[in-house]
Amino acid sequence: MKTVDYKVTVYTGDLVGATTLNNVYIKLVGTDGESQRQWLIGLKWPVAFIGGEVSTFTVSCPTSLGKLVLIELDKQRLPIILQDPWFPAKVEVESPGGDIYKFPIYRWITDSEVHHFREGKGVLEFAYLTLLISSLLLFYSLAELNLKGLAASQESWSNIDEIKQVFWVKHTKMSDYVQKHWKEDAFFGYQFLNGVNPMLIRRCSVLPSNFPVTNDMVFPKHQFNLEDEMKNGNIFLCDYKRLDGVETRLINGKKQYLMAPLVLLHKTPNEKLMPIAIQLKQTPTDDNPIFLPTDSEYDWLTAKIFVRSAEFSEHQLNVHLLRTHLLAEVFAVSLLRNIPKVHPLYKLLIPHTRYSLQINYLARKLLISKTGVFTFAASGGEGMITILRNSLSSMTYRSLCIPEDIADRGLETVPNFYYRDDGLRLWEIIHRFVRGILQQYYKNDIEVQKDSELQKWIGDIFEHGFLSKPGTGIPQRFTTVPELVKFVTMVIFTGSCQHAAVNSGQFDYGGWMPNTPTSLQQPPPTKKGTTNEAMLLKTLPDVNTTAQGMATLWLLSKQSSDFVPLGQYPEEHFTEEIPRQLIKDFQAELKTLSSEIKDRNSILDIPYTYMDPTEVENSVAI
Repeated sequence: MKTVDYKVTVYTGDLVGATTLNNVYIKLVGTDGESQRQWLIGLKWPVAFIGGEVSTFTVSCPTSLGKLVLIELDKQRLPIILQDPWFPAKVEVESPGGDIYKFPIYRWITDSEVHHFREGKGVLEFAYLTLLISSLLLFYSLAELNLKGLAASQESWSNIDEIKQVFWVKHTKMSDYVQKHWKEDAFFGYQFLNGVNPMLIRRCSVLPSNFPVTNDMVFPKHQFNLEDEMKNGNIFLCDYKRLDGVETRLINGKKQYLMAPLVLLHKTPNEKLMPIAIQLKQTPTDDNPIFLPTDSEYDWLTAKIFVRSAEFSEHQLNVHLLRTHLLAEVFAVSLLRNIPKVHPLYKLLIPHTRYSLQINYLARKLLISKTGVFTFAASGGEGMITILRNSLSSMTYRSLCIPEDIADRGLETVPNFYYRDDGLRLWEIIHRFVRGILQQYYKNDIEVQKDSELQKWIGDIFEHGFLSKPGTGIPQRFTTVPELVKFVTMVIFTGSCQHAAVNSGQFDYGGWMPNTPTSLQQPPPTKKGTTNEAMLLKTLPDVNTTAQGMATLWLLSKQSSDFVPLGQYPEEHFTEEIPRQLIKDFQAELKTLSSEIKDRNSILDIPYTYMDPTEVENSVAI
């Protein structure tokens, strides 16, 4: 009897643990019928399904199945072999007529149940990966520090140079630069633009009422006029008001201190951003002096250290945790909950959610829990919840879209602002890519409005991510194609570029503890002239707190072991010709931008690498 033969090619993922020695079975389902369930046994058995292997089989049917619409896969263990997990990447089926049907899978199959996969030209579920190695690396780093007797010491530092004992265990080229220049006003100002938190600074045209700076304070020689400099756009403000009144924790049995400073900066004629006034608490009183560069060395240095310690909490909890990790989780959960795997939005976004849920699970368990390592920060515990609550209440859609955020903060023309320059280029490139993809599937606004799955996705985000608050500006539903394109651009940018900008440099800028103390142990000075080196050393965190913070920042700054750079898609989610070409165009644009960034960095004293596309991961994966 003549049969109709289908060529079945199975690709097993090239991942650790992807191999199965179980028996694998398949059934083909088409518009005109279905095959028998068939055991995939061939010349390569029993190693046909080891990691990275590509194996081909023949499935014979008495008649044509028509157009294939799905496959059924299951695996059954042999009596002498345990049920082992298997990670099939995809299955391709060639019909007798030469038509190729692709069934992307990219998921773990851990049981003996039958699993159905539609011919959707790009289907993906999350690969389960515990990433427990991250916590092991943290404890390894601490163990390394323990060799020097540091991680268990609750003593204060006796001098600044002594901190090098912990610093030189782990350091980078950039952290070396920070260690040499951390006291300099120009570098203090530079970090507000190109450090790990470029999100707070804004142009200041009118002084806040609670920051009574005068012209004589900041320009005592009358070389400039404060009012004129504000009108000319040369004055900038950093206000840490979200930290006001935050309850701090005890560390080593000692009360810790976290201020909510205000910082005024001046763009000088030589295009440097220089701090000109610091007030460490929000309410102006006699015991809350405004510190100036003309004050004594330790008065001014102490004020800057209190700012940098506030910066640690503002950055970690608002800019990093809330605005990248937790937002990525909201986007991912709504995607998995509402969007079918064959939907173009699923295929577009799923690579940009890789590991985000797993890494956030670990963060809750190992970093920000009551017993997590964030206990080395003054804002750990209840303070963390307060800061997150304050931060969420001030988060808006415009602040998540870098073109609007830069404009709203009045930073369009600030010189040497590489986060802005690279970020805007990346936004434009991502926007073109997203527009090209989505316009293939949504030809007009009506199609967007009628897509119930798409509307459920944004509705969930609005309700659960932004607490149904219209004031955030987050769409409650999509009504136009451009509106959809912009939002999806923001989602991809947030989980890739923005996360890289605020994550990758953590150790570079925080590895040298005095530049970014996680906590401070003395209250701020209430009058000028009372500080000295001994008081400063008593204020800085203890030796073990320093070691804990350094080890954590080292871990959080590391690339994941299977790093996937922005725009690279190892799995084939889209198999149609036009989306595949758009991906190639996207990759080419990113490659060009990377080359331009490298050329620029080659002539900079401080290269800005965090938004180089080759250094940006596709998702929040660490």
